[in-house]
Amino acid sequence: MSDQHTHQSFETRAIHAGNTADPLTGAVVPPIYQVSTYKQDGVGGLRGGYEYSRSANPTRTALEENLAALEGGRRGLAFASGLAAEDCLLRTLLVPGDHVVIPNDAYGGTFRLFAKVVQRWGVDFSVADTSDIESVRGAINERTKLIWVETPSNPLLGITDIEAVAGVARQAGVKLVVDNTFASPYLQQPLSLGADVVVHSLTKYMGGHSDVVGGALIAADAELGEELAYHQNAMGAVAGPFDSWIVLRGIKTLAVRMDRHTENAGKITEMLTQHPKVTQVLYPGLPEHPGHEIAAKQMRAFGGMISFRVAGGEEAAVQVCNRAKLFTLGESLGGVESLIEHPGRMTHASVVGSALEVPADLVRLSVGIENADDLLADLREALG
Repeated sequence: MSDQHTHQSFETRAIHAGNTADPLTGAVVPPIYQVSTYKQDGVGGLRGGYEYSRSANPTRTALEENLAALEGGRRGLAFASGLAAEDCLLRTLLVPGDHVVIPNDAYGGTFRLFAKVVQRWGVDFSVADTSDIESVRGAINERTKLIWVETPSNPLLGITDIEAVAGVARQAGVKLVVDNTFASPYLQQPLSLGADVVVHSLTKYMGGHSDVVGGALIAADAELGEELAYHQNAMGAVAGPFDSWIVLRGIKTLAVRMDRHTENAGKITEMLTQHPKVTQVLYPGLPEHPGHEIAAKQMRAFGGMISFRVAGGEEAAVQVCNRAKLFTLGESLGGVESLIEHPGRMTHASVVGSALEVPADLVRLSVGIENADDLLADLREALG
């Protein structure tokens, strides 16, 4: 992270970090360098260190500098997707025979990566309730190299005390990785709480407009950042220049969007908790949420993701999703438009039958930035 932005507010960093005016024209937005290779001034005479766009591209560099500044890290790296970022991280830090502790309510794609891909490579994993420090401690063994945390988690909105788990990780001599996708760096900064690496799906709140797919890693340590960058280049799943530009544009409004997402989510949560066809609402902003106090301590606000359980079981939950009109039925999250989904049949189908299986009567909302009254009316009609 550039020292220039260290003491600036988040909103200022989001707009200015990495976004240097173009030296040729003075354009205030970094250009899209849609290029594969670069002219060299003699053999090895690179201009700005650029030789081939898999290794580095000026538009991607701008995004990576911005990401590092927002998370307070030493190195940011942008990838073609969130899972591409996770894959690079795991193959950088692990070798066959190693062991990882993962959450009991991780994103389905993360679980699939561990269970169907990484495990075949000879890396084992154990599942722990990361909201319970003793559960995390008990899952660590002599082969453990990594603890993986999502907070808030997907889709059960579980909360993990990042600082406490970081202490357990340091004691055990292992690294802590935090998936910060649900919160975004505006609401939560895991590196400041002791995490070693932050993971993002840039597709979600960072891009914010459902028009790009991307992923990111931000490392607290410069040496680890260099290792990750080496593997990023060697493995090649990098963010393209146009995708990088789109995410940079989205990040500029991240703070104001997250404020509205959170405001709308609070109003919807209040309605759901009083609705006779809703049996449980999962949202860390609720005082009765088991992780409420920890979330209040480590987050600026509680975010725009809500899950709830419907009276009548799985079919009733599916029908709520099908009846919604303003809430678009679709996977993903974090866009300006509101989305609704049935995790058991959609984003988390890959964990059915595992320790991470989600309740069949669960509905997940990604609350957008539309007018809250319109969203409330749509949900009331969908619930019947």
